[in-house]
Amino acid sequence: MKTVARPLAATAVAALLLTGCSSADATTDAVKPAGAKGTGINIGPDQHRIHGKKVEAIAAQVPEALRKRGTIRFGASADASPPLGFFATDDKTRIGSEIDLATLIADTLGLKPEFDEVSWENLFVGLDSSKFDGVLSNVTVTEERKEKYDFATYRLDNIAFEAKKGSGWKVKGPADVAGKTIAVASGTNQEKILVDWSEQNEKAGRKPVDIKYFQKDTDYYLALQSGRIDGYLGPNPSVAYHVASAGQSEVVGTLSGAGGQIQGKIAATTKKDSGLVDAYAAAIDHIIEDGSYAKVLKRWGLSGEAVKKSEINPPGLPKV
Repeated sequence: MKTVARPLAATAVAALLLTGCSSADATTDAVKPAGAKGTGINIGPDQHRIHGKKVEAIAAQVPEALRKRGTIRFGASADASPPLGFFATDDKTRIGSEIDLATLIADTLGLKPEFDEVSWENLFVGLDSSKFDGVLSNVTVTEERKEKYDFATYRLDNIAFEAKKGSGWKVKGPADVAGKTIAVASGTNQEKILVDWSEQNEKAGRKPVDIKYFQKDTDYYLALQSGRIDGYLGPNPSVAYHVASAGQSEVVGTLSGAGGQIQGKIAATTKKDSGLVDAYAAAIDHIIEDGSYAKVLKRWGLSGEAVKKSEINPPGLPKV
């Protein structure tokens, strides 16, 4: 299983549907809660993206073939999953936090980034065939994946409970969801965790969780606002984006995407022994130190998933 956001149509219209009662400013291509002050979230093609400068000592760690080529090829998921990766209001420019971070890494390495959006499974096919030099696309470190790939971490892998604004509800463990009606996407880590928590509640003599499934994100948003469900458990990035852009809900609890067994971590992924993982880790450490990393995460509402340092091949989610 994996922690995933539900795919959304890659159009400006879908971006507005995703955010519920938000408004888009045609002059600034920004999305924000209706009537809210501030600049909102820029979802236009002109991103004013943060850039870095080449660091010679780090660039020297890149294999010679790539240095001579002058480009670095990144694979990214074609799914539209704000704020990680999705299409801008022109319906053709790819934007999001993963692209911003990959660009900063490429700048530090002195290389021009090239992006190719493919289906999830083809990200790994692309690494296997050396079509891609790396993947920055919300890939969680797992023990199974470590057998074929090298990882340099750059973000925590968290999931979040979302509830209607002013709910007064906080979630820290299984007892907090006993008897609640909660929506979740089928076939994900968050579903597995919710099922496990429900079983723990029953064993402890508490009420189980009433788990609901919806086909579309907009369906669970409507159910949440109408009170048909108490909450939604999904990937923290998509929950945080919806909370910030719609202004009708709130995050009432976060936890590792792996549950209580280990803190899940998202990493830049490369083919094992490609010679790139050390360069990726060094570049990530550099952008953390110079502050550009924090600016990107803040811009997309992901500051809570920041790491202090990149780790190479840390303990990952255990094999099932």
